[in-house]
Amino acid sequence: MTLSEEEISKLFRVCKTLNQMLKDRGYDVADSDIEMTKEQFVDKYGENMIRKDLSTLKVKRNDESDKIFVFFPKEKKVGTEDIKRYLKRMESANVFRAIVVIQENLTRFALSSIKVAASKFHIEVFQETELLLNVRDHVFVPEHIALTTEETKTLLERYTVKENQLPRIQFTDPIARYFGLKHGQVVKIIRSSETSGRYVTYRYVI
Repeated sequence: MTLSEEEISKLFRVCKTLNQMLKDRGYDVADSDIEMTKEQFVDKYGENMIRKDLSTLKVKRNDESDKIFVFFPKEKKVGTEDIKRYLKRMESANVFRAIVVIQENLTRFALSSIKVAASKFHIEVFQETELLLNVRDHVFVPEHIALTTEETKTLLERYTVKENQLPRIQFTDPIARYFGLKHGQVVKIIRSSETSGRYVTYRYVI
């Protein structure tokens, strides 16, 4: 079914946020995809675009083994069969991360399928409405940088603390979801300061 002009405009904004989000996570995203105008978006996917056409695969800039799928289900309510199909595709491509962009919601059984597969596959779910605006662009959101395992180890040794002694951030926090942070990670937060120019804090993701 052909999308309305309103839906095309919405998906243009969603894809723009997604591309910036993936680039901020370290995936290889062309600047042209982020700076694309709506007219260029329509030229690329066609006036008769369907959501499935927007699905993509991105690769980490410094680690070709780290890949992520982005899926756009056509159904407003995403069911178990959709999730199983995505999991099968991920397994065949040896990809262990994915973002599913939904129009409305997941069925209870679809959500259960994601939880069952969580030991091997990490699937994030965003509603289209959550991606219409980029949370990172908000004036009060400081810079966030996820630390590597080695950087976290160095930090904890330097300050002689354990992860759970650091200030915490919920993995459901909008900015944590934007960066795809997982339980147990440590994130570096850089804020502007009128006196010192900037100051740095660290938070443990729970």
